[in-house]
Amino acid sequence: MTEYDAVLFDNDGILIEPPAHDTQSEATRAAFREVGVETTDRQHIADIVDGVTVERLQEICVAHDLDPDVFWEARERHDERSQFKAFRAGTRDRYDDVAAITDLPQSRGVVSNNHHSTVTFVLDFFDLRPLFDTHYGREKTVDSLRRKKPDPQYLNRALADLDAESALYVGDSESDVIAARRAGIDSVFVRRPHCRDVDLTATPTYEADDLHEIVGIVDG
Repeated sequence: MTEYDAVLFDNDGILIEPPAHDTQSEATRAAFREVGVETTDRQHIADIVDGVTVERLQEICVAHDLDPDVFWEARERHDERSQFKAFRAGTRDRYDDVAAITDLPQSRGVVSNNHHSTVTFVLDFFDLRPLFDTHYGREKTVDSLRRKKPDPQYLNRALADLDAESALYVGDSESDVIAARRAGIDSVFVRRPHCRDVDLTATPTYEADDLHEIVGIVDG
């Protein structure tokens, strides 16, 4: 069993419930309406919500004669606003088992593909900030899409902050597993209900059903 200097956690799907697909889709449609596009292709909406790349975003914007930076600013703003609304309304919550990691002796951090400002909001809104020594999300820019996991850039930044030589990354997606491998650290894939039956092509170091099991993994 490896002795870890730090444990890093994904945000959505690990600490808090993931955003609803319908909510993200409506936020994207609202952004299109703001920039003058009243009717949008369903596939364009799905592509943007389901992990759009810079190249695909540019193709979609060309199809609608839009400036990608202008559209993306509107999309990110509407998306973040919809998330804050769900948190405040209580329709999206933190997972109860987050309390299990309170007494981990290792340094801890959060690394997310969500906006950095949204992660900051989450840590404050759910009183989670004392649990973590650092946190990273992406900037609300088109270029930030290139730094999303599985790119390990934000993981590497967190590891540098924590001065960690060995670490464990806890996530709920294959991109989390790949990002951890690229950062040279171990990974745990947590099979929450929304990803219980996912077939992975990348193999995590460990699998778990919840955060209680993370404590067991770290403790050996």
